[in-house]
Amino acid sequence: MTAHYDALETREPAAREAELFARLPDVLRSAMSAPAYAERLTGVDPAAVTSRAALARLPVLRKSELPALHKASVPFGGFVTTAPGSFARLFTSPGPIFEPEDTRADPWRGARALFAAGLRPGDVVLNTFSYHLTPGGFIFDASARALGCAVIPAGPGNTEQQFELIEAYRPVGYSGTPDFLKILLDAAAASGRDVSSIKRALVSGAAFPPSLQAEIKARGIDAYQAFGTADLGLIAFETEARGGMVVNEDLIFEIVRPGTGDPVAPGDVGEIVVTSLDPHHPWIRLALGDLTAALPGVSACGRTNMRIRGWMGRADQTTKVKGMFVRPEQVAEIGKRHPALGRLRLVVSRNRETDAMTLRAETGAPSDVLREELAASLRAVTKLGGGVELVSPGALPNDGKVIVDER
Repeated sequence: MTAHYDALETREPAAREAELFARLPDVLRSAMSAPAYAERLTGVDPAAVTSRAALARLPVLRKSELPALHKASVPFGGFVTTAPGSFARLFTSPGPIFEPEDTRADPWRGARALFAAGLRPGDVVLNTFSYHLTPGGFIFDASARALGCAVIPAGPGNTEQQFELIEAYRPVGYSGTPDFLKILLDAAAASGRDVSSIKRALVSGAAFPPSLQAEIKARGIDAYQAFGTADLGLIAFETEARGGMVVNEDLIFEIVRPGTGDPVAPGDVGEIVVTSLDPHHPWIRLALGDLTAALPGVSACGRTNMRIRGWMGRADQTTKVKGMFVRPEQVAEIGKRHPALGRLRLVVSRNRETDAMTLRAETGAPSDVLREELAASLRAVTKLGGGVELVSPGALPNDGKVIVDER
């Protein structure tokens, strides 16, 4: 059994850097044929952008800008020249942000992450990410099939039906959020169902704290973390070395000071900025709003790409709950639907190893009806359920924060 997906993972870092930046000018030319990039990159000579220093002089495109840009120029904000019909699948994420899936094999670059987690051709993978409108389910489905695995397209929920499939097909792998993996294991233990075939997992989309890692391991499952987005697919992943995450191939990964496009000093925490080398739908310096820091040296597993510490929070107030982004703009939308309220604050926490959120709202007229109406608005706007706490006017701090992540 080979230790690496292919030879690209173990090449000299200088060779990888040279190859990426040799390809970048053509990708820039392709990007600048789209009106939005043409405007943002006015005056840029693609042939001159062949180093990190030159790339760092280009403006960043903030993911937080995309909902407004996509709304102004439906569907892709003017960043894509080809028609929607040239893609394989078309998705939406909260914002809304519209995301296309390319027609090539492994369009989300996830096969490497599954391989690093120990999955191999011929394995069966239970995929519990959602297949409904958002790309999560298809990201991991396409990645597993590119690796040569068979996929059970389970999605989240319906544990009883999932047990039937697990007992029939005996999957060795799991892909989904760590929260749902715990739910599945707890429900199986309570009902006497056999899920012992699952030995490996690639989890993403939610926090995976050490306490939950230890619990999953104690149940006989070797779980690995991956970091990705609906725009870019899998960006970095954990390996058997358990020393941070290794950045995926075919991406130029930068860490910049939040709110700027300036690279941080080595080892400093900063915002993740990614450039993808996909001429069909390129991303040029997409600032994700997620924080991380680079680790020195190369991974003990032999992979030579940059290592990062993993997800370290948000550069803005946007956060991720149960695999879905929740944004300040969404809290503002709830406020617009209930104009009599004062300040709003969405508090994100953990409850029994599961993401939870509570909307705190100032009101001088609390009632059960208002609480139920707010809960309905919260679900309608964020596509996630949560609690509601009504507080008196002036009870919430006047600090500009509308989302507080306490995890």
